Amino acid sequence: MPLSRTECILQTLLDTVNEAITIVDEDGTVTHWNRAAEELYNIPAAAIVGRNIADFRWNSLMIAQILQEGRPIRQAYHEPRPGTHVLVNTSPVVADGRIIGAISSEQDVTKLVRLGNELFATTSQLRTLEEKMTQYAPTDDPFHPIKGNGPTISRTIRIARRVAPTDATVLISGESGVGKELFAHAIHRASRRSGKPFVAINCGAIPAALFESELFGYQSGAFTGADRKGKPGKMELADGGTLFLDEIGELPLDMQVKLLRALQERQFYRVGGTEPVQVDVRIIAATNRNLEERVAQGSFREDLYYRLNVVALEIPPLRERIEDIPELVQLFTKEIALQYGKPVPQYDPEVVVSLMHYPWPGNIRQLRNVIERLVILTEGSRIRREHLPSSIRAPRLDADIPPTAAPDFDQGETTEPESELQQIRSALRTTYGNKAAAAKLLGISRGTLYNKLRKYGLR
Repeated sequence: MPLSRTECILQTLLDTVNEAITIVDEDGTVTHWNRAAEELYNIPAAAIVGRNIADFRWNSLMIAQILQEGRPIRQAYHEPRPGTHVLVNTSPVVADGRIIGAISSEQDVTKLVRLGNELFATTSQLRTLEEKMTQYAPTDDPFHPIKGNGPTISRTIRIARRVAPTDATVLISGESGVGKELFAHAIHRASRRSGKPFVAINCGAIPAALFESELFGYQSGAFTGADRKGKPGKMELADGGTLFLDEIGELPLDMQVKLLRALQERQFYRVGGTEPVQVDVRIIAATNRNLEERVAQGSFREDLYYRLNVVALEIPPLRERIEDIPELVQLFTKEIALQYGKPVPQYDPEVVVSLMHYPWPGNIRQLRNVIERLVILTEGSRIRREHLPSSIRAPRLDADIPPTAAPDFDQGETTEPESELQQIRSALRTTYGNKAAAAKLLGISRGTLYNKLRKYGLR
């Protein structure tokens, strides 16, 4: 019987997407099984379509529970066979208030995990080489502290390098925790003003009544409790150097007017003063707010916005540069382990998947705090899924049920001592056959690993 037009469109759609798609009816009978699913599980559609999903012991998909409860599953980790890692999204199909089936989408993230493991190993080696090199020739690259090699962060660094030697005002935007002040420091150190002060002021942390005196300083006797000698403000202290205005979006409107005048005239008056103070400063401002929206709302002056927004530098959030997460994790892990005198732990692939798919609302600052917690609280040499905070831990589908999906997977025979053999197999799977990395993971030399491989007849 020829397929209907709708069925043809659906089948084409299923075979076009990269995710493995399973569709079952209300009884759990498989109605659709796309090509990606065939490749992921090595089961042809003809062998599974029309049969109940339970016949294949597909407990890991929790189809029965979804059909009963109608509760969707989002970004759940699943290992259908050793060395294969997927993230699962499953939803019930509802019509007229009744569950008539379920759809499961599985994204194969094995290559991503492999990349993460390779980056872990490579980054560790690079860090060791960098430490040895800087002992003899310390790096003078101002942007060296900014870590990451992904396309988004690399583009941002390139723009910062180009603007750094100039005196142009820079407006750095980005979410909290992305490293705005780190970029500001790097720009200052790469500028002709690097020998002069870098002075930072947080516009959101100082009460409005005190902000003017903090920014411009005050004369002796300007107000009750003032220092008898007076006090220079942040702008005066930054003369010849760089003034970093952090959280500029929080600046009160009345202070916006005074700041704009000072920037335009390159002079200002101390609180209570009558003589103008001449300054030569470069301004770098930063905000985690959308200043254009605040201008439209009337809470930020349009003229000040255009005065600050000469060169816009937008720092991407961590969730948009997940390829940099393994490097950052490796860096933070080593730094924190050395700080607390603890051995540098290894990470299970499932942990890497969770870290790379968590949205990180607190960005790099939050990631570093999480790594610090893991290093401090984890006992032993491996960080596993259960060590992660529950908010970050990706849900796991049927963790207690051994995967039985792929029929072509050779389980192998177990011999004594089983624990050692399984540890070697696990290390080789984790490192995707990289024997040097596997030996390091096991805490033995590469020669010892080769001897054990010959002993157990492993290739």
